[in-house]
Amino acid sequence: MKIPFRKYQGTGNDFIMIDQREHQYLSINDIEKVAMLCDRRFGIGGDGLIIIEKDAEMDFKMVYFNSDGHQSSMCGNGGRCIVQFAHDLGMIGNSCTFIAIDGPHAAMIAPDKLVHLKMIDTPLPMITDDSDYVINTGSPHYVKMVETIPADIKSSGAAIRYNDKFKKEGININFVVADQKQIEVATYERGVEDETYSCGTGVVASAIVYATMIKTPLEKYDIAIKTKGGNLRVKFKMIENKVQDIWLVGPAVMVFEGVVIA
Repeated sequence: MKIPFRKYQGTGNDFIMIDQREHQYLSINDIEKVAMLCDRRFGIGGDGLIIIEKDAEMDFKMVYFNSDGHQSSMCGNGGRCIVQFAHDLGMIGNSCTFIAIDGPHAAMIAPDKLVHLKMIDTPLPMITDDSDYVINTGSPHYVKMVETIPADIKSSGAAIRYNDKFKKEGININFVVADQKQIEVATYERGVEDETYSCGTGVVASAIVYATMIKTPLEKYDIAIKTKGGNLRVKFKMIENKVQDIWLVGPAVMVFEGVVIA
């Protein structure tokens, strides 16, 4: 079967995009096929694959797969990329709403071409036995504040992801260095089982943990984040025990398009 696709990246987090509004090319049961398409030697290559489908109430539906072929929880950078994809397809103007696995999202493309994605509200992060933090920002994340980013994110992240507490369900691991102007985040992603150049839900989790730790009461936070793949911003409000009005802001760029036989 010939499948038309486009490849997008958001701060180095790259995704295969497939328009499935009129024709079904893949289902959630096509685990091996999706994994093959995401393989960087035998397929197109990507940290994940995203399908855009029709939705009765919103502009579209987002279906996200990790590179291991399994449907997964929300992907923030993927969410920004699918908004740009929908815009490039002529489906939307500069704003939209869509449904994902974690619920509804709003988004907009600003005049500077940055994509603003509204994330789900979340409770404040919980501290672990190791004085690190766990929080769900659409996907589950473990956040560890460090003095320097570990040299080997894959092994350092896997040591936490596969410990007895997390190995069954899996969790994403974020290592965070803070200074006065920004935070730097490196992420090990479950499902990819390696470091990715950026993780949208991960930088959201890291920004919220950072705001919790500095204990500076603000009406609204606007935190700059540096990742291996580029720069992002996370904006949010902390109201009592809940984080609300969370926006992930950054670029989403089409890299190429083509047809793959699968």
